[in-house]
Amino acid sequence: MASFTILLFFAVTGITLNHQDTMSGQPRVTRLSGQVTADSVAPAAGAGLDQARIVGQLLAAHALKGHVSDVRIDDDTVTVSFKGPGYAADAFIDRKTAKYDLTETRMGLVAIVNDLHKGRDSGRAWAQIIDVSAVVMVLVSLTGLTLIFFLHKRLALGLWMLGLGTVACAAVYFWFVA
Repeated sequence: MASFTILLFFAVTGITLNHQDTMSGQPRVTRLSGQVTADSVAPAAGAGLDQARIVGQLLAAHALKGHVSDVRIDDDTVTVSFKGPGYAADAFIDRKTAKYDLTETRMGLVAIVNDLHKGRDSGRAWAQIIDVSAVVMVLVSLTGLTLIFFLHKRLALGLWMLGLGTVACAAVYFWFVA
C-alpha cells in the first residue's frame, strides 16, 4: 500500500505522456518587461557581474517559479532562464540600458505531471522520490513473482501469463518499434 499513490501517479502520467497531443492544453505565454539597476549589468571596470543580484531583482519584480537553469553573459546581453515542471521563463537584459524583456510560459497541469514523471526540471528531492518509488515497484513486482510459486494451483497459469506478457512485449518491440 505504501507504493499505491506513486504507482497510480506513474500509471496515469504514462497515459498522459503517451497522448500528449490530445491531452495537453495550450501554453499560457506572458510577456513582461522592466529594468534592473544599471550597475548590476554594467559593473564598473574590473568588477564582476553580480548574477545573484540580477536574479534577485527579477524574482522581486515578478512571481517567477522554478530554479535558475542558465545565466549567459554576452557583451550586449545577459540572459537568465528559469525552469520548473511545466514552466519556463527567459529574461533578456540589455546591458547598455538595463531594460529587459521576459517571456514566461506556463504549460498547464498535464505538462507539470508529465515533467514530474520524467523528472525534468523538478530538482533533487523529486529525483529521490522517483528512485525510491522505482525500488518499491521492483520489490512489489518481485514479491508478486515470488508468490506465484507458492500458489501451486495457479503456478502453471501464472508462469504461462508471465511468458505470454514477456513475448508479447518483445514481439511488439521487434515488429513495430525497432
